[in-house]
Amino acid sequence: MCGICGFVGKGDRRDLEAMMAALVHRGPDDAGQWTDPDRRLFLGHRRLSIIDIEGGHQPMFDADGRIGVVFNGEIYNHLELRRQLQAKGYRFRTDHSDTEVLVHGFTEWGEGLPHRLNGMFAFVIYDRRRGTLFLARDRFGEKPLYYAHVNGGLAFASELDALRRHPAGRTAIERAALMKLFAYGFLPAPLTLYKNIRKLPAGKSLTYSLTDGTLTGRTYWRFAVEPEEPGRPDSELAEELRARLSEAVRRRLMSDVPLGIFLSGGIDSSAILAMAAQHRPPDEIDTFAIGFHEPSYDESGFARLMADAAGSRHHLEMLSLDDARALVPEVLGRLDEPIADPSVLPTWLLSRFARRSVTVALSGDGGDELFAGYDPFAALRPAEWYRRLVRGPLHRGLRRLADLLPHSSANMSLDFKVRRALRGVSYPPECWNPSWLGPLDPAEIADLFQEKVRAEEVYAEAIAAWREAPSADPVDKTLEFYTRFYLQDNILTKVDQASMMHSLEVRAPFLDNDLVEFVRRLPSRYKIRDGRRKYLLKEALRPLLPAGIIDRPKKGFGIPLTEWMRALPPQSSKSGIPFIDENVWAHRWSSHLSGDADHRQFLWCCYVLQYHVQQETVRNR
Repeated sequence: MCGICGFVGKGDRRDLEAMMAALVHRGPDDAGQWTDPDRRLFLGHRRLSIIDIEGGHQPMFDADGRIGVVFNGEIYNHLELRRQLQAKGYRFRTDHSDTEVLVHGFTEWGEGLPHRLNGMFAFVIYDRRRGTLFLARDRFGEKPLYYAHVNGGLAFASELDALRRHPAGRTAIERAALMKLFAYGFLPAPLTLYKNIRKLPAGKSLTYSLTDGTLTGRTYWRFAVEPEEPGRPDSELAEELRARLSEAVRRRLMSDVPLGIFLSGGIDSSAILAMAAQHRPPDEIDTFAIGFHEPSYDESGFARLMADAAGSRHHLEMLSLDDARALVPEVLGRLDEPIADPSVLPTWLLSRFARRSVTVALSGDGGDELFAGYDPFAALRPAEWYRRLVRGPLHRGLRRLADLLPHSSANMSLDFKVRRALRGVSYPPECWNPSWLGPLDPAEIADLFQEKVRAEEVYAEAIAAWREAPSADPVDKTLEFYTRFYLQDNILTKVDQASMMHSLEVRAPFLDNDLVEFVRRLPSRYKIRDGRRKYLLKEALRPLLPAGIIDRPKKGFGIPLTEWMRALPPQSSKSGIPFIDENVWAHRWSSHLSGDADHRQFLWCCYVLQYHVQQETVRNR
């Protein structure tokens, strides 16, 4: 796991060194840089040594210096690819470096290389003979890659902070992007908060010509739910799912450094532990959990139940409101891309906790997105009936009544669900998912920015995904939304940032190529059946997990944000956030503090943005 950066055109070695310095936490073990003065090309790399510690120095070139790469990630099928390339006559100089597979693989397969990779990655390959840079990102966006294509030049980096150390990255906040952040709670790729800076979307590649400065893009893979009738009994499908998940975990256990597992006590992380115990002695597996003193948010008892059942070496750390107060300035002050997801705090703490013992951790990320684990999947059918039966004035009246319900601070409380559900069905079905999820709906965004806002604009990405989905099933369409957007631009971004602040690599077995290919072909009744979410996954794991894990309701990795935002008052009398109406911001704060309203997500989003703007101010002095 590493940090990469570089540029072509404007800039010099001092800019490269500044970019690399911003990535030290991503790669504290080694550093390397390479330049081509004639072409004004600069490549930089910071390394966290995981695989082939002695032989993986970067930038890495082939023997004749034609193909070079800077790479962040892990290629889990690199040994198979190495054997294929050796059979074709390629000679390797490293013992088992996955980076060298990229070098020879690009020579052999060119721009078709990413499609052959099973892993998480962001890399840039320099082809000296063709005079090109080839940028690629993994299928789900586990590893980040930002770039700026300005005046014919190109700059790129693993983090926004590093890219903004280069002249091409010194640009202002984009108003439309800020609206999108309030609409989704994250920024859907390729958007970033800044003008002229983009993040390469998952499953895409770019080719940059050093000759004429052109940049061309290509989609090499896109997640799509394309159900097929399996023609086999549920028991056989469950058996195949177990086998594929077991193999996915086995691949991700490869490491030359200590490795552990994030264990929340939910079904996904419990599944990862159960499968890991098939490949390693359980008493040699370290598991890590975070607990809360607030009972409705605490899952530590379930994590202990699973750890005891598997026999792992379990570690627990508790998080309180006082801990949160201490964490907020440090975590949000270092958060590279603003995300309105408060679970970044426990994720950061869990990563710090695990890093004391291991360098790599496996997580259950991706299970909810692939197997319909979130609450909105269960809300789809009721929402369809509601939309047919309740219209206009009656709906508006119900929304006003819902606003009068007492505000609970419990995790996913009934009043919160009711208000969110009614907000979502105020819009067409293609807007339900983002409106259920985001901090503000379009009407509230219009109020905040004091201008007319159309749902078709702020939700354009979600609407396009809904309409383009191959399957007409609303469950499948919702799976595409959560997998293509929420997973990539919220969950994986949050985990990458929080873990890499501590130089910890996190791997997600549920995103294995072969496992995903199997799951995306399953009809929706294998994911949600008779109101039971994750149906086939639960059936597959029933022989391996305690019943108390399999049949427990989903809790989610949240924090008691409603109460915490009353204990973490505004940082100042003004938000400092550009473009927004300060009176709207102040009113929402005061009504939340008084208990008259629950604006938890909006206020947390503002809190994150305030820290982000402060860091920008300090950086630009």
